[in-house]
Order: sequence, then structure tokens, then C-alpha cells
Amino acid sequence: MAEVTQVVVPDIGDFTDIPVIEILVEPGSVVAVDDPLVALESDKATMEIPSPVAGTVAEILVKIGDNVSMGSPILTLEGEGGGDAAPAAPETAPSDAAPAAPVPADSAQAAVEQEAEPQRPAQDVAPAPADGEEGRAPYASPTARRVARQLGVDVSTLAGTGRGGRITRSDVEVAAGVREAPTGPQPPKPAAAAVAEGGPLAGLPPWPQVDFEAFGEVERVPLTRIQRIAGPNLARNWVVIPHVTHNEEADITDLEGFRKEVNADHPDTKVTMVALLLKACVGALRAFPQFNSSLDGDELVVKHHYHLGFAADTPNGLVVPVIRDVDRKGLLELAEELRELSGRAREGKLSAGEMQGGTFTISSLGGIGGTSFTPIINAPEVAILGVTRSVMRPLWDGSEFVPRLVLPLSLSYDHRVIDGAAAARFMVRLAHDLADVRRFLL
Repeated sequence: MAEVTQVVVPDIGDFTDIPVIEILVEPGSVVAVDDPLVALESDKATMEIPSPVAGTVAEILVKIGDNVSMGSPILTLEGEGGGDAAPAAPETAPSDAAPAAPVPADSAQAAVEQEAEPQRPAQDVAPAPADGEEGRAPYASPTARRVARQLGVDVSTLAGTGRGGRITRSDVEVAAGVREAPTGPQPPKPAAAAVAEGGPLAGLPPWPQVDFEAFGEVERVPLTRIQRIAGPNLARNWVVIPHVTHNEEADITDLEGFRKEVNADHPDTKVTMVALLLKACVGALRAFPQFNSSLDGDELVVKHHYHLGFAADTPNGLVVPVIRDVDRKGLLELAEELRELSGRAREGKLSAGEMQGGTFTISSLGGIGGTSFTPIINAPEVAILGVTRSVMRPLWDGSEFVPRLVLPLSLSYDHRVIDGAAAARFMVRLAHDLADVRRFLL
């Protein structure tokens, strides 16, 4: 007789009460291991819950709009050998359902007074419930639901003013009496305008509304989901954190020679410059622990673990996977984990947990180009290292000019925590270590 397995929401990190936005199967559907069952959407990412076992969907226990957390049952499966198999980790949906970045899954919930409305295909937009219609979950954004809980507002009693009748944060705040209702027709607001409505940008002129078509032919291209989610976080980090960028150069002539030797000796593992930078940064972070910290009110949380994030370029935008315990891993192990996480990022298969807990981030433009740039700090971290393309230059050795391979480095730091002298010392230490691989591999 077929065994019945109840599938529950697995460990999805620090997320609770996440709305179900899509049910991808129906009773009678035959699924294999890791086939997606439902899609959840938080403020930071859209996650697909994969099937832990193969079988046939017997009963669906949730509906669109339900809020779920780790352990919440979502459906039952019938199949041979079902039993109580442990649920698999959720996978972030590829394409437009990819998670946000370089931002950072560990960032606080988006500190935006008005969220930007996500753009969905017309067939995916749930219409507002008709008057008297019962049993349908209110179509409300995750931020709106969270604010409604905080203000004690029942979203089922609200009429949404967002796209397709979606209930927005403004709708909730108007109902709670903390925001005045707008008068007259309101044009749709872009993400940039949303950030300017409150907080540090309160009082600034509104975002300009331009009839672009009046000046010539245009094409409108929807932002990817990563861009829609990451945009407000990046704007918040840029405005709230007083960024200062320190530029430095490191002589990596010998380091590059060492890297090529390692790759020649281990053809199955490709050691990149990013893997070496991860190891080198740990030494500098140990010497200057305030760079491995977070600002929490009037306290500085100094971390004694080294979970380093790296910006990964994907077809849908940048995401930041995190490699844990970099200080405890060898170079070849780091190189392999870096390769694996980069591949999963490009495929849109990173889990929420793989983008959380970072203490410091490296953003490398690799061989693309550039001489320096200002990377945006990944809150709640206090610093981020930017790396551009290395270049051969003549350097004076005291008696003559010799060709040396130079790597440009750009460190953005939170000036509330780190002053310029500390940043300079950190970068001098990092460049010094990169010049001699023995200093950070011993």
C-alpha cells in the first residue's frame, strides 16, 4: 500500500510568516525528488519548496495567500517508500524568481516607507476580491502584511490600491491612521521614488514623472526580480551608511605565479584570485577586528567567525553567496566551494541560508575591466572590498624599474565605525600579505 508523506516547509533561514504566492502542483500531479511544489515570497527572495520524495500529490494543505513558516505542512504525497523523509532545502527560483543581491540576505528588513510594486505578468496578478466575495486570501504584499500585524490592521478588510488590487503598505498605514489618504489619481511610482518618501530622504522633491514617449521612441523592459528586491536595499544602504572608499594597489606578481603553479599541480581544481583574496582578507580582519563587525544601536558587534560573501554575476543580477568559516578551510577547499556556489548562483539555485550570515564581502570585477570603483556596503556589515582587473606596470625597486603585476583594490567602509587611518592600515596590511603568499597561508 502506498505510504503517505506530509511535506512541510524546511529550514528557510530567519524567515517567518512568508506568503504562498504560487502553487505549482495539483492533486494527482506526479512529482520527482526536488521538483518544485509551491513558491514563497519574502521581502528578500522568492523561494521554491522542492519535493523531498517522489510520489503523487494527494492533498494540498495551503492556498495562495497563506502565511507559512518552517515546519508548516504544505501538502501530502502518496508513494512507495515515502515515510517521514527529511524535507530538502528550498531552492530559489531561477529567472525572475531569483533572490536579491549584493545585498544580502542578512540585511534587516527593507527600511522603505513605501515599497515598489513588483511587476508580474498579467496572468499571475491576483485580482482584488469582489464585494461580498468570501474565502479568498487578501492579495497583499509581504511588507504590507508585516506592517499590518504591527499596526493591528486586518488586511482582509482593505481595498488595495496597488496593481491588480494589491494591498500596499500605504493602504495599511492609511487604514491605521498613520498616513493620510492620497487625493485624486496617483501615478505609479518607481522604486527610486519609494525610498524618497520617508526616513533619511523625507522632505526631498518627489521623483520626476516624465512622459518619455513624448521625446521619441522608447522600449519598456521590466526589472528582474533581483533588481526589484535589491534596489530599495541598495538605496537604503547608500543613504544610511556614510560610505568612504579607500583605494590601494597590491603587487601580486609572485601570488599570480603561485596560483598558476597550484592549478598546474591540481588540474581538477581551479584556484582563482578570489579564493586567494578570501584567505588574505581573513588575516587582515583578524588584525583589525572592527572590520568584521556590525553596528547595533550604541554597540559594535565584533564577530569571531569569518563568513565571507562574494558577489556572483548571474543572468538575473548580482547575488552574494556566503562561504562559512573561511579561516578553517584550505585553499583548494575554498576554491571548490567557490566554484560550486558560483554555479548554483548562475542557475538560480541558491538557498536563502547560503546567502545569510556574512561578516565581510568581496566584489570582484575580475577580468572585465576598471581601475577602481565604490562598492556599496552590504548592511549590516561595515566594509566591502572591491577588486578590478590586474595590470602590468613598471615599478621602481630602488635601482631600476621592473615589470610587476598590480591588483587595484577599493575598500568601502562605514565611517561611523571605521576612520580613515584604520582603513589605510587595513589596506596596507592586505596589500602586504598579497605580495607574499606565505604571510596568509601559514
